[in-house]
Amino acid sequence: MGKNEKLMHFGLLKKTALITTIGIGLTFNVAYADDDNIETVYHVYVDAEHIGTIDNKEVITSYVDNLIKEHAEENDTYSYVTEQEINYVPELVFNPKVANEKVLDKVEDDITIQVNAYALQIDDNVVGYFKDKETAEKTLQTYKEKYVDKETLQSLEEAEISLMSDETKSEDVEDESTQSLSVGDSIILDVELSENVSLEEQKVSKSNILTVDDGMKLLEKGTLEDKIHTVEAGDVLGSIAGQYELDMEQLLDINPDLTEDSILQIGQEINVTDYAPYVNVIVNEEKLVEEEIKYEREVQYSDAIYKGDSQVKQSGQEGKKEVQYALEIVNGKITSKEVIKEEVTKEPVKEIIVKGTKVVPHRGTGEFTWPTVGGYISSHMGPRWGSYHKGMDIAGPSNRAILAADNGTVESAGWHSGGYGYHIVINHNNGYKTTYSHLASISVRAGQTVPQGSKIGVMGTTGRSTGVHLHIEAYKNGQRINPAGLF
Repeated sequence: MGKNEKLMHFGLLKKTALITTIGIGLTFNVAYADDDNIETVYHVYVDAEHIGTIDNKEVITSYVDNLIKEHAEENDTYSYVTEQEINYVPELVFNPKVANEKVLDKVEDDITIQVNAYALQIDDNVVGYFKDKETAEKTLQTYKEKYVDKETLQSLEEAEISLMSDETKSEDVEDESTQSLSVGDSIILDVELSENVSLEEQKVSKSNILTVDDGMKLLEKGTLEDKIHTVEAGDVLGSIAGQYELDMEQLLDINPDLTEDSILQIGQEINVTDYAPYVNVIVNEEKLVEEEIKYEREVQYSDAIYKGDSQVKQSGQEGKKEVQYALEIVNGKITSKEVIKEEVTKEPVKEIIVKGTKVVPHRGTGEFTWPTVGGYISSHMGPRWGSYHKGMDIAGPSNRAILAADNGTVESAGWHSGGYGYHIVINHNNGYKTTYSHLASISVRAGQTVPQGSKIGVMGTTGRSTGVHLHIEAYKNGQRINPAGLF
């Protein structure tokens, strides 16, 4: 309807209202023509503001009723009402002075048609408006159903109604602290909202009315709390997001003017607050699960077993227990977990390890000591200078004494024709052998038993050597190993 058409239309509504009330007024005057000319007039107030006097309320009510009727004919989904409160105060007067048309003009200018609605309030803050109570309640129910299935919610509601109507039954339930469950089963005891939620009747513009889908999107998105990050030197979007536990997508979503390629300026203000729910769905649940009980390990010692060796006297076995938890789940995430009952169904079996303490001079302990007096590793085992370095070099000791890395028997001691110079091999009689090369002199002989840490020679540079150092190699069960792993 165009502007001119609308004006003509409202004029027609006013004209209809005035003609109607003239007819009623004539009837009224005829009925009381002999009553000393005392007539009733009505002072019209819009939201407590006096806008004029009329001789019949129908001047206004018929106009407003027709206006509401037309809105209803266009869309009967809503219940229409005037935003302003219109009140009529009657008065008996002689020779009344009224201005029906002027008052009607004022009503036309002042009155706004709105709809009756229900405001969804969370802690006294209005979140949105719905056309009726049922739609608002359905929105809240649908929001709960994101985290709890419809059948469970219905069962809880029915149980609550039943408890309220049966005091004896209520006492029995309160005395039962836990539910009887099978392993793997759970039961939801209660579903509640984290904030006070209420519904209040209000008048609002039709454009503010939300559907269930609109309400769900609003509740799911939540609201932003005001929190600003001021850019400092070295800040980038990624580091800012991480500082406030946001991902890049969230940070860009709450800062529409930014992109991943944005160049930040020192002092620039960036919103770093993620959306927080208006209200949380809190689920109280009990769950029975089976868990393992870790077995303990006990170490015993025996001089019947060589030091460095060990035996399993008793294999360990995990136990089992049934644990019933009371869970608090907020928006699908467990925030509290409390044990309310547990029962051991299988006792764990302790693992018992026996370690040897027996030490004989010719047998190694399996725990090697550093073979020089101080010093450092000057070259590791591995590829070197186009060939393979078979051992580890140690140089720079505080004195040049070479020491047996562990107890053992000297297998050979003397000159080595393969480039090792003066060379010693010690068999530790536990699968390990160590060799010592490039010595300046040798202090032991083949077949001799040597204790750990005893002097077996002096560091030198005999054989193919680039300087004074010890070249040490190690073998386990005949296989060369890296000596660095022994110390």
